[in-house]
Amino acid sequence: MRLTVWASACPVQSGRTTGIIMVEKGVVIAPANGKLGVLLVGLGAVSTTLVAGVEAIRRGIAKPVGSLTQMGTIRLGKRTDNRSPRIKDLVPLTELEDIVFGAWDIFPDNAFDAAMKAGVLEKDLLNQVSEQLGGLKPMPAVFEQNFVKRLTGTNVKSAANKMELAEKLMEDIARFKADNGLDRMVMVWAASTEIFLEETGVHGSIEAFEKGLYDNDPAIAPSMIYAYAAIRSGVPFANGAPNLTADIPALTKLAEERKVPICGKDFKTGQTLMKTILAPGLKSRMLGLDGWYSTNILGNRDGEVLDDPENFKTKEESKLSVLEHILQPEVYPDLYDHFSHVVRINYYPPRGDNKEGWDNIDIFGWLGYKMQIKIDFLCRDSILAAPLALDLALFLDLAQRAGMKGIQEWLSFYFKAPQTAPGLYPEHDIFIQLMKLKNTLRHMRGEDLITHLGLEYYD
Repeated sequence: MRLTVWASACPVQSGRTTGIIMVEKGVVIAPANGKLGVLLVGLGAVSTTLVAGVEAIRRGIAKPVGSLTQMGTIRLGKRTDNRSPRIKDLVPLTELEDIVFGAWDIFPDNAFDAAMKAGVLEKDLLNQVSEQLGGLKPMPAVFEQNFVKRLTGTNVKSAANKMELAEKLMEDIARFKADNGLDRMVMVWAASTEIFLEETGVHGSIEAFEKGLYDNDPAIAPSMIYAYAAIRSGVPFANGAPNLTADIPALTKLAEERKVPICGKDFKTGQTLMKTILAPGLKSRMLGLDGWYSTNILGNRDGEVLDDPENFKTKEESKLSVLEHILQPEVYPDLYDHFSHVVRINYYPPRGDNKEGWDNIDIFGWLGYKMQIKIDFLCRDSILAAPLALDLALFLDLAQRAGMKGIQEWLSFYFKAPQTAPGLYPEHDIFIQLMKLKNTLRHMRGEDLITHLGLEYYD
């Protein structure tokens, strides 16, 4: 049985739901009325590419290529029904015209100057949106040198302890919302990778965590302070880096209690994107793997930060977990037991944001005969990451309006190291992740879930 209740006789048009509350099989989705504030932690290459891109799309200068929320469709019902609306026409997403960007950064440059320094986008495009970018000035950031040793900034907050820093962030959030007349907000971490951390006692409960904030506990990273401030403020939080951040028990429990959606971690862009596309294909054909060697060359700020071994360790953990979970060597020992997996990242300034991911893959097939696959992905890191940040902001806002809280595993599609419930291994297969995401949207709207069984066509 399907029940749809409309407060208006008007159906959804282009994602707008003014004056409409939808009830679909028990899921209530509040309308996307008013303005959505998207707070970006870090105003570097990814964030400025996102902001400039959204402004260019608003003005009709460019298309939102790479964004599932803007260009993706979703099949409803049987294949013979020919129902494949755009995702933004199925669920009420905030329109790009209703987004207001804010940011924090350790450097005082406005978004236009930061974008020029990042060198991702051509100057001609940036000049066309210079007024909008020039008006986006970052708020002073929470920063601790120990977590990102290669960077030193002047636009930083000072406080007696980490709790006071969190309170200052919450004041920033409240002020930004009031100053811009916002109805809702989301926060996306798009800043540098922090040093590798393991969970300690201070992360185990909200009481221990808050005591640690007052005590300046060294195991509480700046990213955790941002996540805490967001959740306390009722703002959904996405972690685009591999840091230990909102995936600690203290903050996942707080997100549940405060009914705030969270997700992460580490945007899935270049080399790992290729792995989550290729590895499921090898496994589906029962082809074996002896080894997968990956190296990256990049020259942006991210590359500079990852040149430090402690920061690289955080990224390495995120990248290495993908193949093991997809290939399941414990289930298929004859094919994947003890395969060699090596990941390298090399900082090479002349390359800038145009990252090169090179992979050598040693596989074997029928009767154990050896074969090789070689990939040279000449990608643009921020061009791949920006639409992910946009989608996550819009989907997190949707999740909150649908009453969803805590870890949003259905958004695993966007991450290298997806956040899951305790004790649950993450799903890395990009095709399964996409099915999970689209089935979640179908569930929200009371549509039948798609299993691809197909037997009904032959009865």
